[in-house]
This record gives sequence, structure tokens and C-alpha cells, in this order.
Amino acid sequence: MHNHSHGHDHPHNDEDASRRIGWAFFLNLTFTIIEFIGGWLTNSTAIMADAIHDLGDSISIGTAWGLNKLSNKPASSQFSYGYKRFSLLGALINGLVLTVGSVFILIEAIPRLANPEMPQVEGMLLLAIFGMVVNGYAAYKLSHGKTLNERVLNWHLLEDVLGWIAIFIVSIVLMFVEWPILDPILSIGFTLFILFNVVRTLKTTLMLFLQATPDIDSIENIKSKIVSKAIVGEVHHLHIWSLDGEHNVLTAHIVLNTEISNEELKSYKLELRQELKEFDFAHTTIEIEFIDEQCRDAS
Repeated sequence: MHNHSHGHDHPHNDEDASRRIGWAFFLNLTFTIIEFIGGWLTNSTAIMADAIHDLGDSISIGTAWGLNKLSNKPASSQFSYGYKRFSLLGALINGLVLTVGSVFILIEAIPRLANPEMPQVEGMLLLAIFGMVVNGYAAYKLSHGKTLNERVLNWHLLEDVLGWIAIFIVSIVLMFVEWPILDPILSIGFTLFILFNVVRTLKTTLMLFLQATPDIDSIENIKSKIVSKAIVGEVHHLHIWSLDGEHNVLTAHIVLNTEISNEELKSYKLELRQELKEFDFAHTTIEIEFIDEQCRDAS
């Protein structure tokens, strides 16, 4: 016997996530165009390099936006669990793009340590202030999100904010002293910081993409709740995986150690449903097995 219970989806949360990513995309794309113009006017290679990186960010965020909207489509016969994993795919792609972008920035910045050039400082300062405001606002909007996709995209924008803070500090210092080497030093510093955090998030994304258990402790907690009932002998084939880092799925086989009536079985299933509610599973599939029954999934 199977008991299929379906947790409540969060359509409003999903729509909010899509709207926040859309905001971030248009802000980033608009500012990237301004940045290319500003980099050309100020003759700043640092700003031009950041503009190239922002262009990659805009493409990544736009891709993530499309994948996030796709992930909100209802389930179909081909994708019976829905399209939530497309959002996880977006997080994986963006994590990889950001990692490659960070390595590119390091490759560009490290040689400048040997041969730094003085940019047009006043223009740098104005662009830095504008960049902090625009990217800071976009990062603030995405910081309200809970999906893994939004978290990865937030690192894109946080990298840009830190980059503009670095350019802001450098431009002020360069107004008083001629130390152009500060630009590549700060660029390398914040890029390494972001790269460390993105790689950590990328590892989490890869684990979820490979259907690793999102929370090891939750399996033991659920198992103890199930076997604590007097009528339960054991639980096996207990699996938890995540569709997108937010919506999780549970399947389990529960072996009863006594014969019970249909009414008692309904009562137990209702009680189990209430106990599992705290975990907010998007889908749960429970198979009830009797003590003298052969498990059809036995190896």
C-alpha cells in the first residue's frame, strides 16, 4: 500500500524569486553598458575588466531568470516532479561561470602587479559610487531569497559590490598618492574571498544535483520518529533528496510488527503525516509493509 502525501508548494515564494532575479538582471545589464562607456572614458583597465565580468554576470543572471521561470511550471507527464530541478541547474551553471570569471580576474590582475598604470581617478570615483549603489541594491533584493539559485546569484552581485568598494578606496587614495599598484592588490584580495565562498556553494549545489541527502541529521530524526511507534518494527529504503535546494522529497518503506485494521492504518498514516509536516516535504511516498510481507525492492 502506498500513501502519497504532497506538501504545499510555495507559488508566491517562487514568483517573488523570479521577480527578484529579473530585477537583478535588468539592473546588472543596464549598469554593464554604463560601465563599458565609463571604462572607455576613464581609460581604466580595471573598470573595463570589471565590465567584461559584469557582462558575463548579466548573461548568467538572465539564464538563471529563464531557468527559474521554467522551474515554476506545473508538473507534466515527462517531468512528473515538476521543473524545480531546472532552478538547481541554473545555480550550477552560474556557480561555474562565476568561478571561471573569478579565475579570469586573477589572471588579469596578477600581471598588473609588475606594471600598474594610473587611470583617470575622478571618473573612477564617480563610477565606483554609482556601482556600489546599483549593485548594492540588486544584492539587497536577492538577499531576501531562500533558493539556492538566488544565493549563488547574490554572490555574483556581492562580488561586484566588493569590487566597486575596492575601486572606490583605490580612487580616493590615488587622488593623494601615486600608488597604482593598489588597484590589482585589492582586486586580487576580494576575488579570492568571493572565489572561496562560491566554490563552497558550488560544492553544495553539486551534491544536491547528484541527489545527495540535503541534511543527514534529518534522516536520523525522521527514522527515530517512525520507529518510536509501537506498531512499527523497522523502516528501510528511507531516502531524502532535494529538487532545488528548497523543495525536498521523501520516500520510505515502513514495516509493521502487528496486524492492524484499515481504520487503525488510516489513523497511523494521519498521525505520521502530522509528524512529518514540520519537515515541509514537497512530496512524500510511504509504503506500508506487513511483518510477513516480502519487500519488493529487496536486493
